[in-house]
Amino acid sequence: MLQQMRSLAKYIWVLVALVFVGGFLLYQTSGLMGRTPVTSTTPVAVVNGREILYSEWTACVQNEIQSEQQREAGHSLTQDDTRRIQNSVFNQMISEVLLQQEYQRRGIFVTDDEVREFARYAPPPWVTNAPELQTEGHFDPEKYRRLLTSPQARQGGLLVQLEAYYRSEIPREKLFDQISSGVYVTDAELWRSWRDAHDSAQVTYVAFHAALDSALSKSLSDGDLRAYFDKHKADFERPGQATLSVVMIPKVITAADSATARGRALQLRTEISGGAKFEDVAKRESADSVSGANGGALGRGGRNRFAPEFEKAAYALKVGEVSEPVLTQFGYHLIRVDEHKGDTLGLRHILIRIQPSDSSATATDRRADELSRLAASSVDQPKKLDSAAAKLGLPVRRVVAFEDQQAMFNGKPVPSVSAWAFGGARPGETSELFDDENGYYLARLDALIEGGEPKFESVKEEVRARVALERKVDQLVAPATKLASDAAASSLESAAQRQSLKVEQTPLFSRVSVVPGLGQFTEAVGAAFALPTGAVSAPVKTNEGVYVLRVDKRVTADSAAWLKQKEVQRQQRLQQLRQQRIQTYLEDLRKSAKIDDRRKQINATQRRTEA
Repeated sequence: MLQQMRSLAKYIWVLVALVFVGGFLLYQTSGLMGRTPVTSTTPVAVVNGREILYSEWTACVQNEIQSEQQREAGHSLTQDDTRRIQNSVFNQMISEVLLQQEYQRRGIFVTDDEVREFARYAPPPWVTNAPELQTEGHFDPEKYRRLLTSPQARQGGLLVQLEAYYRSEIPREKLFDQISSGVYVTDAELWRSWRDAHDSAQVTYVAFHAALDSALSKSLSDGDLRAYFDKHKADFERPGQATLSVVMIPKVITAADSATARGRALQLRTEISGGAKFEDVAKRESADSVSGANGGALGRGGRNRFAPEFEKAAYALKVGEVSEPVLTQFGYHLIRVDEHKGDTLGLRHILIRIQPSDSSATATDRRADELSRLAASSVDQPKKLDSAAAKLGLPVRRVVAFEDQQAMFNGKPVPSVSAWAFGGARPGETSELFDDENGYYLARLDALIEGGEPKFESVKEEVRARVALERKVDQLVAPATKLASDAAASSLESAAQRQSLKVEQTPLFSRVSVVPGLGQFTEAVGAAFALPTGAVSAPVKTNEGVYVLRVDKRVTADSAAWLKQKEVQRQQRLQQLRQQRIQTYLEDLRKSAKIDDRRKQINATQRRTEA
């Protein structure tokens, strides 16, 4: 079965594009969903009373999936990729609703005159980067203004695009100007920031490191732990966590397989050189089904769109020239440049994937089919995965996955299983068969911990370790105090020698350095710039232990050098402060909003129906 599916793989994404929005919604609106059918008016989220329709969200997701497929030159997306895109689009739509509501609350609007003024004097990046508007490699405002007044601008839809862009961007700019107005930085602040990076110190120190004390840990009562947890609950928030059992069947690629793929690419190049249309060959042969359906077209754009090997070969081609086979992580490509203006290329390609030989692929496919058949189970039959793996001689690997992150095993990605686990699967359930270029994967969800605000029992041992470490640090203050007292009467070295303690010295460091032995932004680093040179400190507590230190050397920042760059530093700092204020504002806007995210509810309903 998998062998047959593999031969039809180039058509699958076309089918997905049709089914993902249309077919799914048609099914849901048929009433088979029972109490909660998904219709064209079903909200995927409600933001302060404003609904975001499921159909709008899925349409935007599908557009982004197709765009990413095109950008990745034929790379098939996993469920992890799809989930990442879904989350990104969802968050963008939430933010847009919140911004629109804020515009209305603040009375921010856009006039026609503002649109015309911005269009004339503040063109967007996709206009300034257009090759046809360049003169000697730079944007030409006169060419742009002539284009604005030409019939081409109206007939080609440029004016409509510009108006839509500015009616979205101008309110945003007005809002951000309001938020960041009044941002100011004094000379004193600039000098302090300069000194943080350019003052330096060197210290000699003795460290009392806190080690985990099992007896102390066991002595802590549940009351102590609960009190600490209630006070520091936010510190223990974590993403959702899934424990999975995963069985993998690897796909074996040999040098002969790579040679076969390259040979096929050369045959297609010869066919094109003999008169066949590149577009027709791409439609027939390319493993990149998205671009292949469009004759291999990858659109127009600048650098950094594709894999380095692909891009290097593309920029070396003349317009109309077809490349030799170019190897990337996706396989062999034949590339043709249709247009080259400045750094902008219009490209087409044909992708030939490197596949295992037919006999090897067939055997692997059959084995994967057998695994899927033997392990197929309901939630109440989880052990079928173990027995299937044992029968086929395959190891069962334990994998821990975190919500919205790809699962990993021994540093290598395990595709799709994380998205599946957090997409409504229930503990004990076995997944469908997933695959990528490296192999086939079958997973069982063994345990699931929801993310967000934690429950005390789920993090109790972590709380215990945290409290025990803090108590141990407190216990180290007494011996550190004795050392400091002895050092004040003699020297840090002699006092440490009498107590058989190790004395260490740092290199010169600034307030923002990562300091060997002291860490970064710790109380010990701060103390190095507060003490007089030669003075021995009182005990300095950090999260990891207690320090007694002496400042051996201090170098003050060069004020003349600061004055030379002060205005540049001021502009950089003002920009940083504006961005920080805007970011904080947007975060607070989202935190204060009432957001009803219904994606899991919709997905769970779908899964129950399919079951």
